[in-house]
Amino acid sequence: MSIARSFQRRAHQVSQIVREQGVRTLGARALQNAARRFGADSEVFPVRLADVRAADVSVRKPVVVPPIPADGKLTVNWISTPPAPGSGGHTTMFRLIRHLESLGHTCRLYLYDVYGSRAVDHEPTVRAAYPDFRGPVLDVTEGMADAHAVFASAWMTCYPAFNDPAKGKRFYLVQDYEPWFFPVGGLSALAENTYKMGFHGFTAGRFLTEKLREETGMAADWFDFGCDVDRYRLHERTRRDGVVFYARRLAPRRAIEIGLLALEIFAERHPDVTIHTYGEKIGSIGPRHVDHGLVTPDRLNEIYNRSYAGLSLSMTNVSLVPHEMLAAGCVPVVNDAHHNRVVLDNEHVVYAPATPHDLARALSKVVTTPDFDALARTASASVAGRSWDAAGHELEKVLRRELLA
Repeated sequence: MSIARSFQRRAHQVSQIVREQGVRTLGARALQNAARRFGADSEVFPVRLADVRAADVSVRKPVVVPPIPADGKLTVNWISTPPAPGSGGHTTMFRLIRHLESLGHTCRLYLYDVYGSRAVDHEPTVRAAYPDFRGPVLDVTEGMADAHAVFASAWMTCYPAFNDPAKGKRFYLVQDYEPWFFPVGGLSALAENTYKMGFHGFTAGRFLTEKLREETGMAADWFDFGCDVDRYRLHERTRRDGVVFYARRLAPRRAIEIGLLALEIFAERHPDVTIHTYGEKIGSIGPRHVDHGLVTPDRLNEIYNRSYAGLSLSMTNVSLVPHEMLAAGCVPVVNDAHHNRVVLDNEHVVYAPATPHDLARALSKVVTTPDFDALARTASASVAGRSWDAAGHELEKVLRRELLA
């Protein structure tokens, strides 16, 4: 981003904060920024309080869907937070959007940014990360145009989806049970309340649909996880020398503390095995540790192909990582939990209790497997038929069923 563009973005943020919250709030934020430099904890609230206040979730609004044209082409609004580098959730959303656009449907992206930036500030990042996306990038706070369907894509985006007067049936792309992201309290309640807004859920995997139906009565359908097998694939001649861990401090649900302890125990037993970590820079954890940080998908495929096993922990809904590992012949070691088993449903995944010693033992079992090359080939073959096209087809089927009902 150029200096001029960066300055314009900051100026807009300041004016937006002053306009919506007053000069006193701007001063408070300045104090928060100063405190952050000295290590104090401080966060921007993830949803606009005005949006929460406006949303009476107990009141059902009438569903008004514009007439569907004779050619059957739909218009779909997607409300999203600004995409972050490496975000699997955004990547999945744009895969679904790409499928709809390939069938001739129109998709619009409406960004919801509590930090005060405008859509124009984020559009270059969106276009660079998702070059196939053909629709406009707009600000949801400026209001939405009518559509046949309106998709919220994270709990905080449900509030503008619920409040906006635009026509269109409301849907909810649910990729995790987001109340679990927070300690029991206000934020967890605000996230849970979004399941009471009357939206139709479209969930990443069967576990979430069953949970929402049983616990909240929310109508929902699910799609199976795909795998980008054109990008993640087995390289037969690559020599494996290590294990890999998807390490993210910024996502507590990925249990980095347990994972790093497991790797420490594993390294004591296998000092000759290289430990690869990626996701974000975490610093050195030993002499045979390679801290890759945030990497490109192509580079990640190389790391998987160098690894016997991959440690992927999910305390909430499973991530995309285990299927990517399998495609490259890297055996995933995953914490044993119902939500992981239901969604992954693959005999080549190794499950272990979420304790450092149990996970270390599971990693050891994989790296000492006789004839690992044969295991790598069968593991890769187990996901060869997975693609994201099936998820896209399921989405269009759900949209047509719900909009034509």
